[in-house]
Amino acid sequence: MKKLDMIYEGKAKKVFKTDNDKKYIVDYKDDATAFNGVKKGTIVGKGVVNNKMSAAMFLMLEEKGIRTHFLELLSDRESLVRAVKILPVEVIVRNVVAGSFAKRLGLEEGTEIKETILEFCYKNDELGDPIINDYHIYALELATREQLDKIKTDTFKINDIMKVYFKEKGIRLVDFKLEFGLYDGEVILADEISPDTCRLWDLATNKKLDKDRFRRDLGEVEETYQEVLKRIQG
Repeated sequence: MKKLDMIYEGKAKKVFKTDNDKKYIVDYKDDATAFNGVKKGTIVGKGVVNNKMSAAMFLMLEEKGIRTHFLELLSDRESLVRAVKILPVEVIVRNVVAGSFAKRLGLEEGTEIKETILEFCYKNDELGDPIINDYHIYALELATREQLDKIKTDTFKINDIMKVYFKEKGIRLVDFKLEFGLYDGEVILADEISPDTCRLWDLATNKKLDKDRFRRDLGEVEETYQEVLKRIQG
């Protein structure tokens, strides 16, 4: 597979065209940002961890019936993926009160939520990815009703699968972010699943095993990313 021009560079990844217009190459970076890009830094080895963990997670979800953009792990930092058109709707899944959700609603971090909560954000860096609801999505034509229904159905299924999966690794799945895209008209899971996009706590100690270690200057950032990957790889 020949790597051609870069078509997108985000905060954590670069995306390149290939000589097959149905496939892209994703290159994971060590750059780290928080608070919508206000805090910036580098987490050495993060790109390798996120690439390998995302590959493992996507393969596991594929086995459980969730179609994803992932095709093949090409190197430590690169993956071959289906050339999806990303929908501008980020999905946040919350199982435990944490982060901005705790601040916004004045709740204590760590509180179990009786029912899983889905939140949607408009994927727009300049606006800081504002929270939106179904009505915004339909009115702004960010996704159709059918597409959003598929996103919701898949997201709840993914959450159920991942909660069990992480629990077996000694990890509590607190919350996480998903992105979906269109491939031949079908809504499929895209982006990544990593300590950048998931809030993960050790099941026994509640130690934070995710990007909060960078956000909150908790230290042991690189070591924690490596620890998560080690648990995922068994």
